[in-house]
Amino acid sequence: MAEQRATNRGPGRLLIAVYILFAIAATSRAGLQIATKFDEAPVAYLLSALAALIYIVAAVGLARAGHTGRRVALACCSVELVGVVGVGILSLADRELFPDETVWSGFGSGYGYIPLVLPVLGLFWLWRTRHDPA
Repeated sequence: MAEQRATNRGPGRLLIAVYILFAIAATSRAGLQIATKFDEAPVAYLLSALAALIYIVAAVGLARAGHTGRRVALACCSVELVGVVGVGILSLADRELFPDETVWSGFGSGYGYIPLVLPVLGLFWLWRTRHDPA
């Protein structure tokens, strides 16, 4: 029988910690922007709030480590990767689309490109800890 390795062990703990850190950063940023200047760039601020939600749910999925947690983390990391690449391209192609930066603008350049690397690491970790062949 194939055995699944836990996503919340070893390097997975560091990955969860980074997701939690980004959840706090994105939630704080989005909350402040929505509360103080929402009318200036509502799409950008709502995207930052979406990123925060994805970081929170991904961290929980990775921390739970069971079948459901893995599926949740896989969905979050996949949506996150599509989001950061999509917003990254759009933010560089048409700067007027986002009058203020989101967490994912410029492929996460405001955060040292970690938002671009994080879902790739998350997907890699999920792949790495998948079922081992019997």
